Amino acid sequence: QVQLVESGGGLVQPGGSLRLSCTASGTIFSTNALGWYRQAPGKERELVAVISGGYINYAGSLKGRFTISRDDAKNTVYLQMNSLKPEDTAVYYCNARLRASRYSPYEDHWGQGTQVTVAS
Repeated sequence: QVQLVESGGGLVQPGGSLRLSCTASGTIFSTNALGWYRQAPGKERELVAVISGGYINYAGSLKGRFTISRDDAKNTVYLQMNSLKPEDTAVYYCNARLRASRYSPYEDHWGQGTQVTVAS
């Protein structure tokens, strides 16, 4: 059983910063990719950023303001968000593509989501 626990969301003023964290626990043999997605009210879930080995990809509009990083020793992925705008308001979800053993397929796992609200 794998569990992803997110933290760091909250209310911030426009122009402010937040740092989200997501820690994976449970039976983990290896991790292929870690990422952040978000879903605003009335909209579909969208990719924010993903990191896999040395490869990093950001949603085009977020590059330069958001930074994804990982600490493999802690099984943790971070999302540093700067210069936040009201349109960044959403529930942010952590995603991990990992496998429980060398014989298991890679599977996607999701966190419960953390609310980020940007408002004055």
